[in-house]
Amino acid sequence: MNSFIENLTGMDALSDQVVAMDLLIAAKSGVRNYAMAVTEAGTPEIKEMLTRHLEEAIELHDQVSVYMVEKEWYHAWNTDEQIDLNLLNMKTALNLPTL
Repeated sequence: MNSFIENLTGMDALSDQVVAMDLLIAAKSGVRNYAMAVTEAGTPEIKEMLTRHLEEAIELHDQVSVYMVEKEWYHAWNTDEQIDLNLLNMKTALNLPTL
């Protein structure tokens, strides 16, 4: 979609929201994977390295989630608001013209 159409339909903000949510999900997955890897580490050196990576993954998740909360794209502590937002995004996506 070109930028004129994105601005006209409001899809520019929705596209940013989708990218941010994908990043948040990937960051959460990274936290889970590193946490599991730390518990399976074979040597203290590997455990230390994985722990550093885990801390970085947690920091990334925090940064992305704070950004999304500030943009009102993520309501981690209010499931009703998050469900309403998800339903609105779903309706918007369903009403997009097919290309």
